[in-house]
Amino acid sequence: MKKTLKLKRPLSDELKNLRAVFFPRGIHEKYHYLGSVPWNDGDDISRAMLPLVLLMDHKAKPFWCPRWFLRLLHLYGNDNSVVRVRNWTLHELYRKITKGYFIWDYKTKWTQYDLRISISGDDDCLFLSDSIEDAFYRKGKKEELQEEMEERFPDINCKGWNLDMLQRKLKEADDNEELSSN
Repeated sequence: MKKTLKLKRPLSDELKNLRAVFFPRGIHEKYHYLGSVPWNDGDDISRAMLPLVLLMDHKAKPFWCPRWFLRLLHLYGNDNSVVRVRNWTLHELYRKITKGYFIWDYKTKWTQYDLRISISGDDDCLFLSDSIEDAFYRKGKKEELQEEMEERFPDINCKGWNLDMLQRKLKEADDNEELSSN
C-alpha cells in the first residue's frame, strides 16, 4: 500500500499560512501571533488599536526571538486561532516565550463607537486598552452629539465644543422644550 500525506486543510491554505508567517502583508499578518489583531489597516478601530498592538509586541517578543518564529508557533501550536490548540507542546512554548500577552477580542457593542477590548497583559497594556476604549467612545459620542446639534440648531457652530459642553447644551434645550410644552 502506498502511504500518502494527510492534511487537515487544503494545501493552498497551508501555503497561504506559511507565506503569511515568513512574508507578512500588513499589520494583521505581521502581529497576528498576538491574537485578534485588526484586519483593516485604514479604519478607525485599527488606527485606535495600533499603539496597543505595538506595545504588546514590544513586551511579548523577546529580543532574541524573531517574529516569524512566533507566527510559526502560533500557526502550528494554536492553529492561528484564539481558542483552538493544535499542538500542546508548541502552544505551551508559544505562551512561555510571549509571557501570556494576548489580544483575545475587540468589538463594538450597541453603537459603532462603543469599543470593547479584551486582552491578557500587564498593567501598562490594560491601562492603554482602557484609555483607547475611553478615547474612542468620547470621540464617537462627540461626533454624534455634534450631528444632533447641527440638526436642531443649524445656526450654531459647535465644531470646537467638547463633549461636556455639547451634552449640557442639548440638556438645556430639552429642558426648555419641556417647559414650553407644559
